[in-house]
Amino acid sequence: MAESPVLIVGGGPVGLMASLLLSRLGIRSLLIERHPGTAIHPKARGINARTMEVFRQQDVEAAVRQAGLPPERTGLIVWARTLAGEEIERRVPWGRSERSAEVSPVRACLCAQDYLEPVLRRCAEQQARGTLRFGTELASFTQDGSGVTATLVDVASGAKEKVVAQYMIAADGAQSRVRSALGVRMDGETDVYDSVNILINADLRQWTEDRPAALYFIENDRLRATFLTVNAADRWGFLVNSLKSQGYSPEDFTPERAVDLVRLGVGIPDLPVKVLGIAPWVASAHVAERYRHDRIFLAGDAAHEMPPTGGFGMNTGIQDVHNLCWKLALVLCGQATPALLETYHDERQPLGKAITEQSLANAISMGRLQKTRETAGARPEYLNEQGMIFGANYVSTAVVPDGSAAPVVVNPVTDYAPSARPGGRAPHAWLQRKDGTRVSSIDLVGKGFVLLAGARGAAWIDAARGLGASTGVAVTPIAVGAGELDSADGRWRETYGIDETGAVLVRPDGYVGWRSASAAADPAGTLTSALSAILSRPSSGA
Repeated sequence: MAESPVLIVGGGPVGLMASLLLSRLGIRSLLIERHPGTAIHPKARGINARTMEVFRQQDVEAAVRQAGLPPERTGLIVWARTLAGEEIERRVPWGRSERSAEVSPVRACLCAQDYLEPVLRRCAEQQARGTLRFGTELASFTQDGSGVTATLVDVASGAKEKVVAQYMIAADGAQSRVRSALGVRMDGETDVYDSVNILINADLRQWTEDRPAALYFIENDRLRATFLTVNAADRWGFLVNSLKSQGYSPEDFTPERAVDLVRLGVGIPDLPVKVLGIAPWVASAHVAERYRHDRIFLAGDAAHEMPPTGGFGMNTGIQDVHNLCWKLALVLCGQATPALLETYHDERQPLGKAITEQSLANAISMGRLQKTRETAGARPEYLNEQGMIFGANYVSTAVVPDGSAAPVVVNPVTDYAPSARPGGRAPHAWLQRKDGTRVSSIDLVGKGFVLLAGARGAAWIDAARGLGASTGVAVTPIAVGAGELDSADGRWRETYGIDETGAVLVRPDGYVGWRSASAAADPAGTLTSALSAILSRPSSGA
């Protein structure tokens, strides 16, 4: 019987990222995927800036960007009667605007899922601790106090084997068999609207090159559909929305009907079109009541199904496992108690609900649930959700409150106020090395615990250096203003909310776990207590 510390079910972007993260954290894992290879349809395409920060911190950003489209090819969102006809509206999404550079050094990216997955698979397979087995299905599983016992089936041969894991991550998609077997209740709305994705080969550059966009929404009295940019040349997705409300059923979408509708959407009756694939689907907006079920964790679409309006599904899933994997690693290494794992649900499930609700609100504003609509367009929040992307604030035992109030914003969906208040993402601030090279604080965090201290925070730096010996958990200390790094624009301490004697402890997922605005009487004891609290360890055992 084979053994693996972690069994990952599902080889999409979420499962692949979990494998990569665990390997980088020194944890062996086995990933299984029932399909023989990576995705063959574009599916998800938009990667928001927060997810790209995660990719950057894991050294895969460059490979993802190379596989995707350059920003100048996806800078707009366009509404039109037909692709060749009257344009109704165009917008510049916040993630494509220059304003986004104020809160992150990393830009969003458009990379279709069938281009993204091979990149993540290659990076995961390069790690010695990660084993990936495609064409392998989960037949059944049981769990007890010591682990999960799973029966796996080789799809090609039918051969079965048993694997024992200490923990299992279910990243097996919206129709998750693991979730079903666990009997997990989903809260929200099911089957809110139906659609069909049509992958096509057609040269649409004549109508798109002068207005490069990620999405071209077609709104007329005969059709509501969307052209989805894949390579910005001859490979496109064509999404027909709200089938029933338009009088269609999935069975109506023969290749011939699909070609007719594409031509109707472009507005060119004799346009050469080749249909590469047709995939009907139904959008839901519901979230698992619990993300953790003893030794099994739901992640990605297995934990939350949301309409794609806003592009949050894949991004939320990748950020799920970014939150989970460092916690699993520390528990498996004996550096944290299993109680830390409960914070995965506490932190991610409320956020999953909020994002799902906003994705549904986007869909409603775009007429996805209506038979007819008087005007085209979407609510102002659509694709301007910087508050949703960067403003999450976790409340759990893995966060030590400092008594400060949350930043006040007018609209938490669109507005983001950079803050290092515990529970929030460690914000971007420009720093500068002695040689004049600028570096973002984003590039200093995201792999392990990091302590950022002010220019007169030497006591915090010394305390952080001693944590490895006293707790077994390494913390990288970085002084800003007293050594190799200084603020590039004089704003970093204001952004982080500390004086020259203060410090901030950033967790391995890039979120602030603890902050002291100024000096403390006992820096070593204070920092040890904070780290023990984050790891759910009794202070006396630190």
